[in-house]
Amino acid sequence: MLKNDVKNFIKKFEEEIQYKFKNKDYLIEALTHSSYANENKKSNIKYNERLEFLGDSVLGIIISHYLFVNQKDLPEGELTKLRANIVCEESLSDVAKELNLGKYLLLGKGEEISGGRERISILADAMEAIIGAIYLDGGLEEVTEFVLSSMKNTIHDSIKGKIFRDYKTYLQEILQSKTTEKIFYNVIEEFGPDHNKKFIVEVKLGDQILGKGEGKSKKEAEQMAAKEALKKVDKR
Repeated sequence: MLKNDVKNFIKKFEEEIQYKFKNKDYLIEALTHSSYANENKKSNIKYNERLEFLGDSVLGIIISHYLFVNQKDLPEGELTKLRANIVCEESLSDVAKELNLGKYLLLGKGEEISGGRERISILADAMEAIIGAIYLDGGLEEVTEFVLSSMKNTIHDSIKGKIFRDYKTYLQEILQSKTTEKIFYNVIEEFGPDHNKKFIVEVKLGDQILGKGEGKSKKEAEQMAAKEALKKVDKR
């Protein structure tokens, strides 16, 4: 990117997220995917996995604190479920789409061609990286304002029970009413470094593949596979 292009690129994204970075390098790093860095190795470009790691923890404490203060009657178990609903990969990718985050990502050519700008895992990771970047740039108060503002609908809908994430249970209930065949979940691919693993899982009914899903854990990938399977099952 040329210097003026970078400035315009940064300015437009800052307008999207309504936060102006003092250190623009944090933002560029947060928007840089490893595939872009790998294709430009000679430039020694930083990519967003370290910021993602930080952002994940920052997001967790912000949401935990918010729920602790605002949901005084809920026991620990219910608070844990609510938090998991809000900070899960799908919720983060939904918020990323609302912010048009995919449009601003720096991706390698291969990742670009394969639809990386719309991939749930890439969007969710980038969202966490943005949170980490704002935390480093502006501190806890600024990043808390950003998280609670950008995720207010997700938080509200989760508290009101409007967000349904337990797709596995729902799929099980539907299929049990229609067939005696068993449902199986299989990990078909596992990739990434130990601190940032990704899993791809398929769900099968007998020999029939109903859906595939990707996630940061086997459980999350199973939920995504079940969600895809529900689209087919509902049409039956």
